[in-house]
Amino acid sequence: MLSIYNSLTKKKEIFKPLQTNKVGLYVCGITVYDHCHIGHARMFLSFDVVVRYLRYKGYEVTYVRNITDIDDKIIERAALNQEPYEQLTARFIASMQKDVTDLQTLAPTIEPRATVYMPHMINLIQSLIDKGYAYVASNHDVYYSVSALKSYGCLAHAKLDSLQSGSRVDVNPYKNNPLDFVVWKMAKPGEPAWDSPWGKGRPGWHTECSAMSLDILGETFDIHGGGPDLKFPHHENERAQSEAHTNKKFVNIWMHTGYLQKDKEKMSKSLNNFLTIQAFLAEYHRDVLRYFMISSHYRSPLEYSLELIDAAKRGITRLYTALKDVTLGEKPTASEYEARFTKAMDDDFNTPEALAVLFDLSREINRLKLENKEKAEKFAALLQYLGQVLGLFTQSCEEFLQHKSVNTAGKTLTNSEIEALIEQRNEAKKNKDYAAADAIRQQLLTFKIILEDKAQGTEWRIG
Repeated sequence: MLSIYNSLTKKKEIFKPLQTNKVGLYVCGITVYDHCHIGHARMFLSFDVVVRYLRYKGYEVTYVRNITDIDDKIIERAALNQEPYEQLTARFIASMQKDVTDLQTLAPTIEPRATVYMPHMINLIQSLIDKGYAYVASNHDVYYSVSALKSYGCLAHAKLDSLQSGSRVDVNPYKNNPLDFVVWKMAKPGEPAWDSPWGKGRPGWHTECSAMSLDILGETFDIHGGGPDLKFPHHENERAQSEAHTNKKFVNIWMHTGYLQKDKEKMSKSLNNFLTIQAFLAEYHRDVLRYFMISSHYRSPLEYSLELIDAAKRGITRLYTALKDVTLGEKPTASEYEARFTKAMDDDFNTPEALAVLFDLSREINRLKLENKEKAEKFAALLQYLGQVLGLFTQSCEEFLQHKSVNTAGKTLTNSEIEALIEQRNEAKKNKDYAAADAIRQQLLTFKIILEDKAQGTEWRIG
């Protein structure tokens, strides 16, 4: 049975969906004021694997990932660029959609935008005011009163007193409590604004996710996910306002990924230590990034370095190479490999253990290529099938192995240029000009292109 680590209880729990064979999953998406970086990719890819595996298990998954298309950062960036915020967000939504498409992640079932949910958020805020959980301050902002909910702080695993003493919240004379958070913010002159009972303004960031998830998935749903920095205050505040509104448990299981780090610090725009997804994909295949991400457990911190990326490239290349020169057969219906794979993934989506199974399977395929072609073909089909549960093997092995060819100076060879050089080398060998043939091989090696001379001709791959 599938068990998932619940951030709320700090333990693994047997997964029991609210509805038989159906799962409601909400993941906090991106605030679209800039291009996505590979720290965002960890969230995209981690929950992509979760969705793929749940569907592999036979669940019908409603996967909701929101888009925050209005907030302070968006307003500030639009003002800096001297452009309408709608134009800014449209550009970066398109950029994000290109990123997730290029990463070959599954599309969310529903991808709601905050600006479409203004009526839902206003109704939620009014409910909180009516029930005594929120108040209109003298500056006309509306704040949630954290002291009104006894369970506030349980997701952060801290009592209200300790959160207050440890908080770094700026002093705000309009709040009753420094930890009270804004659910409706009055607009400043020139800012985007929507009508409300409290005046023109916009919702607080936490409010949007409550309104969207409650409307789409219901008052209680199965899984809520996001990055580790969202646990507090964002998810804590989501939980607080949602449960105050419904008087019901908001989420059964909370899932949080680990940080992607660079030089032991979280990769983020604020630290200016990030690499965009597109910059990464300009040099490496998308499966290299996915392999790198899933080679570590989704809850563990993951350090980014070129050495680890090169190791990931070698690892995924080994798996692709096992599929080379073998026709895919019909995968075995019952296999110890699939049983081990499922056991690993049932243990809180343990992708490193699942990858270990794939490597064992690939070694067996390489052995069987020489001894039992028919069995090799069946196991190759199984390798591809299980790999695709993790989102790997998005291309044929030939396309992957010939994906990029870049030398140390940054120059790229096209496939046709490589083929032309190989033809020149073959011609030199035919003329017994072995020095010229060797020089071409060495030239290709500077682009990390490895040649393999076989009876049927010369094949090449990126090393």
